[in-house]
Amino acid sequence: MAADAQDLEPTWAHRTDDVDTKVEILRRALRTGNHELALGVADSIKDTIANERMLRADPGPVDLPATGWHLTEQLPKPWSRWADGWELCQTVRLSEPIGQARQSEPLDLLVAMPAERVTAPERELRVARLDSGRPCEICSQVYGAVRRGPYWFAHLVFEADVPAAGQAVFLICCGNPAAELPDYPSRLSIRGEGVGVEIETPHYVAALSRQMGQLESLTPKWHLGGLRLSTHGNGHGEPPNIDWAHDYTTAGAFQKMRVTNWAECPHYEVVRGPLCARVRRFGFPHSPVHPLFTPSRFFMDLTYTFYAGVPYFLKDGRMEATRDFCAHVARDDEWYFGGRPFDASLWMDEAGRVHEGPVPPEQIDHVWGVGFYHRQSRDSLFAIYLDHHLEGSPTAGPETTSKAKLYQHLDVTLDHAKPGQPPHASVWCRPMLRDSAWLQTGLSLVQRNAYLLAPYPEQGGAAGLEALRERLLAPLIVAVDAPAPADWTDEAAEGGQPLARIGERPADWPRKRALWEAMREVREDQFNTVDASLVDMGYIYDVRTHGDDIRVVMTMPHRGRPKYNFLAQPLRARLEQLPGVRSVVVELTWEPAWTPNRLTDVGRRLMGLAEE
Repeated sequence: MAADAQDLEPTWAHRTDDVDTKVEILRRALRTGNHELALGVADSIKDTIANERMLRADPGPVDLPATGWHLTEQLPKPWSRWADGWELCQTVRLSEPIGQARQSEPLDLLVAMPAERVTAPERELRVARLDSGRPCEICSQVYGAVRRGPYWFAHLVFEADVPAAGQAVFLICCGNPAAELPDYPSRLSIRGEGVGVEIETPHYVAALSRQMGQLESLTPKWHLGGLRLSTHGNGHGEPPNIDWAHDYTTAGAFQKMRVTNWAECPHYEVVRGPLCARVRRFGFPHSPVHPLFTPSRFFMDLTYTFYAGVPYFLKDGRMEATRDFCAHVARDDEWYFGGRPFDASLWMDEAGRVHEGPVPPEQIDHVWGVGFYHRQSRDSLFAIYLDHHLEGSPTAGPETTSKAKLYQHLDVTLDHAKPGQPPHASVWCRPMLRDSAWLQTGLSLVQRNAYLLAPYPEQGGAAGLEALRERLLAPLIVAVDAPAPADWTDEAAEGGQPLARIGERPADWPRKRALWEAMREVREDQFNTVDASLVDMGYIYDVRTHGDDIRVVMTMPHRGRPKYNFLAQPLRARLEQLPGVRSVVVELTWEPAWTPNRLTDVGRRLMGLAEE
């Protein structure tokens, strides 16, 4: 009987329920008035979609393709000896296109890797620059690794210095099963949990709201007087923020739907690392009397990206119409600073020229940048609008066209006062839709802004902003180069610090392999009929050897199981049985969160995903 029962659920699809099945349960619950069941299954639908997204979402356009890898043994001997332990490499040449030198310019490349040769991109991807003809490993960051069929895809972040109109060559390596999570020194500090993080860079400290993740304050680090850009008072009953976008006002100006009304983020992702921090939030904005009104009409997807090496940060936004509706007005950039941190304004025209003073009336609908500065302290904040457009294919027939028109309109105010607020403030607002615009299903409003927090010098301040805009609109050109470019020399490779640390070398692999094989014997005993090991379930993030001492970093599949010693204790006991092991320390981490992408091929088969 047990065998027959087991045969009823042979695959993953049999062991779970799909969205269609759950929607039918939801409909049945609503028909019978069982709202408690309906709420429960609605949450379960969300979980199913989250898993579908983790397993099947398109990772996006690739910058470094899987076909670009070649064997490191094909490099000239000195170079292959330097990369000993890594099986694959790609040579990447960066070209500067506009004659402006780049310093610590961040690159975020999506890399494809063959899964048969790469076990864990977070451990194995490494970057080296060509330094006076010699490879030199540099700090890098890997995030968002997903498995799609025979390939891994992961984002690789690193910084590049490239001379004006010049080039720089980098070597990307992967494919070392003995590799350990690199522990690079960082100029970026990320504190806090969830979306309510505080990000400190060499240039500023940014604090995000613990409630809904909006930018709450900015503190420049160059200012000795303790300047802190923040909003005072209680706003509209929401926590005060300096970034109030995105929002829209419904037809007839009845009510304003705001992401700042979220009691907590409905969906979010946080990326932490030594080079960049990303906080992404998405969902439908809430009514001031939520849940009395819960329209699902204008979906909002917002991301802040902070970098360690540059004084600006980015905000990417997408507002998508999910049904035909009328928006009285919509805003995607609104900022409010309490007190009086600034006493003068700046703006940028369509040609990228910066002007001081108020925006002339004839230019008010053609603004591509805005900011404020203080005439004495020279403190400033400036927003550069890099992208702002409508896209998508409305679902209405060809005889119907959308009445939505995108504006580059800007309202700028100094010494602005509101009831209950301090007497001085600085405000800018961009209502990109107005005049009761009709939006059709499938239409999206896309933005990408850069916000520079830096002194505005009396001489050359405008030129500096204009040059930054040019650099941001003309990123470094990335090209996969020949395996060994002509400007690499065999002699220069000799004597360099090898890529592999102790524990990552080919000579270390037999011992490291014994550790991994022993951990593969430790079961996730919540599955009764299969031998699902901690390794094949993807719970083990890292293994380090320090002489006879072993350090293991592991996770649990979700925070509903925080008692990790339930699995860590048998793991520790098994490793302590190995010869040459004196002590074992097992540490728990929740960053990055476990996903089904971490399952090995064996794990996928045991979970029934082999045919997926």
